[in-house]
Amino acid sequence: MARIAVIGGSGYAGRHIVAEATARGHTVLAVARRIPSDRHQGAYYVEGTLLDVPDLVAQLVGVDVVVIAVPARGEMVGLVRPNVEALVEELPAQVRIGVVGGVGGSLVAPGGARVVDQSSFTEEHKPEALEAIGILEDLQAHDYGHDWFYVHPAGGFGSFNPGERTGRYRDGGDVIVVDDEGESYISGDDLAVAIIDEIEQPKHHRERFTVGY
Repeated sequence: MARIAVIGGSGYAGRHIVAEATARGHTVLAVARRIPSDRHQGAYYVEGTLLDVPDLVAQLVGVDVVVIAVPARGEMVGLVRPNVEALVEELPAQVRIGVVGGVGGSLVAPGGARVVDQSSFTEEHKPEALEAIGILEDLQAHDYGHDWFYVHPAGGFGSFNPGERTGRYRDGGDVIVVDDEGESYISGDDLAVAIIDEIEQPKHHRERFTVGY
């Protein structure tokens, strides 16, 4: 069993990851700016923020894996990328890093353009998407000695379309996962399944992958 910290543990992606990890018997530390009233049994909750890296590093002592599930949204635009980089730089090299990104950095086809560059991608979501892509680029460019993985959820991922747990998903590598009708979707529960599967049986070392049905 791993000792897993989830930064953004009360957010949409984070709370599903916390739930899946505790259900499988892992030791889970959920880090949130405010401790939620609805907590998962078996998880430990602490107040913390990506914006205070020194304090956060002190809270993460002894963990095996750190999953960062903090979107660059609202007041966090422009702040997530530099603080993720600072956090990775400060964490011990033996700690594995996982990052939940967005669909924007996925490719539309092998070797093709990015989803964020398509005309159908809305302007209002581009700042968040581009900052998430920047986090991936930083991981690819700098080697602090960590193993890491970066997950692009499907296009229909979010609290607006929660779905349910099926226990199944497809890994599309660099390419956005779509079904036979061209739809791209993954539930919060099944994204968490994919992430905990990757922690338990690593297949992606210092690379990204996409997840969908």
